[in-house]
Amino acid sequence: MEIRRATINDLDAIMPIFDEARGFMRRNGNLGQWTGGYPSREQIADDIALGHLYKAVDGNAILGVFFFAVMDEPTYHVIDGSWRYDRPYGVIHRIARGPSFPGSLLHEALAFASEAIDYIRVDTYCDNIPMQRALEREGFTRCGIIWIADGSERIAFDRLRV
Repeated sequence: MEIRRATINDLDAIMPIFDEARGFMRRNGNLGQWTGGYPSREQIADDIALGHLYKAVDGNAILGVFFFAVMDEPTYHVIDGSWRYDRPYGVIHRIARGPSFPGSLLHEALAFASEAIDYIRVDTYCDNIPMQRALEREGFTRCGIIWIADGSERIAFDRLRV
């Protein structure tokens, strides 16, 4: 398996992966995250255009996708709690794996992201228990609550690789 930057030609293969992820969330009690068509085709096309959407591939098959960028995330400016470090960081958003992904896409995405930067921040929905557990297994620490653009809360995590 390899991690590669997604291209606009991948869009038709990527969108069903997000459908699968929404189904997984619903089957695991997460009824409120990624509703109303989020992430939209337009959002994913924008992520691709910015060069921030990556795909996990086996040959030509796309097994999973995630957003990764080293950037200042505006929704992370206000936190009820505190980030553990005040330094440049990478963010991972919109992570989704298809049904044939072997193992943990989060683990693979973090290995990839950690080659670029040693400090990562992530947030997730309060009902996304599988993601919260996966983040804790990967060494993340819960830092507090942040609010995204629509005003809803997310649990914020960070990890510094030493």
